[in-house]
Amino acid sequence: MRRFALSTLTAVAALALSGAAGIHDARAQKLPDQLTWTAYDVGSGGYNQAVAIGNALKNKQGVTLRVLPGKNDVSRTVPLREGKAPFSANGVGGTYMAQEGMYEFGGKDWGPQPVRSLLLNNSDALLTVVTAKDANVKTIADLKGKRVAWVVGAPSLNQNITALLAFANLDWKDVQKVEFGGFGQAMDGIINNQVDAAFTSTISGKAFQIESSPRGIAWPTVPHTDKEGWKRLKAKAPFYVPFMGTEGAGLSKDKPVEGATYPYPVLMTYEAVDAGMVYAMTKAMVELFNEYKDAAPGNVGWDIKRQVFDWVVPVHEGAIKYFKEIGVWKPEYDKSNAELIKRQKVLADAWAAHGKASYADDKAAMAGWQKLRADALTKAGMEPVLTEW
Repeated sequence: MRRFALSTLTAVAALALSGAAGIHDARAQKLPDQLTWTAYDVGSGGYNQAVAIGNALKNKQGVTLRVLPGKNDVSRTVPLREGKAPFSANGVGGTYMAQEGMYEFGGKDWGPQPVRSLLLNNSDALLTVVTAKDANVKTIADLKGKRVAWVVGAPSLNQNITALLAFANLDWKDVQKVEFGGFGQAMDGIINNQVDAAFTSTISGKAFQIESSPRGIAWPTVPHTDKEGWKRLKAKAPFYVPFMGTEGAGLSKDKPVEGATYPYPVLMTYEAVDAGMVYAMTKAMVELFNEYKDAAPGNVGWDIKRQVFDWVVPVHEGAIKYFKEIGVWKPEYDKSNAELIKRQKVLADAWAAHGKASYADDKAAMAGWQKLRADALTKAGMEPVLTEW
């Protein structure tokens, strides 16, 4: 959901000073003069959006934003955990997966993280399954029997396809799984007629290459009225939301696709970050929106009117305070937020119990955590979503 532009930033102070400033200052009601976000790597949509937001902060509030690029979910999240940066323009991996203690965050150096969201970027693109037009796949159900890409070492990509297949009551046994060594190779596999479908963003460069190839491009629909299908999808990937995609290869406002997607990036933080600082950051993002909305592709997704307040991670109390002030926070959101915080408590307690157990090796420890985590959530009446990875 996300697009790209490039800018430059003024030189700033050291990371420790710029990032840590205000984190534990209970009096903080405004942003520090120097601030650090982590984001996706240089050139990515998340990075370029952050740079554009930084320019607006500098021009209107005199705040210098340093954007610290990270190649993966862990590298983007480490500075927040260590108190060296208060915010990140992160992805589902560094927010939802971090909260859940899944994949890399289930390793011994991590465990479930007490993350919080401020704002979600819900732009006009989709993160979904792409297919070759000549494969004649109109809906997700039409993927049955087709060749579908499995990217080795990319569990989140594969899990997204797993969830979308579940929408149509399908799984990997119902398709021909074709393995690729990377995302780019999987997308090239569509062009080269090695595979019929893969996972991508509608605005990725590879999607436009598929569109211009002899095979053409198509986006299977995920009908929003299919309540049972959505129930199955969210059981595998609760971070997905229904959305009409209007931007990307083969898409426009005149040719929208009824699909499924999730926010990217997510402006997130940790529970311990000062509420006054989070309030100030949220307020700046909302009130400066007109200053940066056209400065980078995808920035329109930060619009307050596009926010989902009952997503899969809790909203920080500082952000909630601002949302209540401007009248967009409804009473029912308090209940959903409390349930998400309760979920994090269950996960934290399970991780503490896991730390007291002994295992033969790291593989056994991960298996032990997967079982302990699933049992704890099930006992609490909560959906584990994944029981192994």
